[in-house]
Amino acid sequence: MTLLDFARGPALQWSLIILVAGIVWRVLGAILLSTRKDLSTPRRKSGLKDGMGTIASRSLPASAFEKRIRFQHITGYAWHLALFVTVLFFGPHILFFESILGFGWPNLPNGVVLFAGAIALAILIALLIRRATNPVQKLISNADDYISVIIVMLPLLTGIIAFAHIGARYETLLAIHLLSIEAMFIWFPFGKLMHTAMTFPSRFQAGTSFGRRGIKA
Repeated sequence: MTLLDFARGPALQWSLIILVAGIVWRVLGAILLSTRKDLSTPRRKSGLKDGMGTIASRSLPASAFEKRIRFQHITGYAWHLALFVTVLFFGPHILFFESILGFGWPNLPNGVVLFAGAIALAILIALLIRRATNPVQKLISNADDYISVIIVMLPLLTGIIAFAHIGARYETLLAIHLLSIEAMFIWFPFGKLMHTAMTFPSRFQAGTSFGRRGIKA
């Protein structure tokens, strides 16, 4: 079995199993934490409106903090958009999704996707440097923060290198790229990357809870 066969076979299968099982485990844990019956009398009826309102309000920073976190705010949205384009609109990626989902969609030109990937990688490097040098961010960061950033950077970096055929045979570069993605799949449920799946549900839950208490979220 070659390295590429391993990356395309057992490594991919097990990383996807760990990814799905880990996400289910984390989501079920969060649901079980919120199943305790609230015996207090609600100050107002809360539900969809309060939950959706909190999702919208928490998607933008409070005006009092905007000046201090403008860099993280702008780069955060920019890198997520660039990553979205890179992952979902590159031809080979679409073929992978089609093999799982049974359907695909139109791809963007390779040059556009490569540019988006380079932008996403550059922003992540800038954010990592800022995290390591900014006194406040450095103080509140732990190993999970650094590991999560690096483990997202690696698929972007290895993907660009494989696309450019730099340093080794394409098959080897592709295998390394796949293994970096699979490492991210394995880490996803256990690190802060899990916020991808939990951000909007947690904001919705906070909104409905605060609405019940009559608190503006």
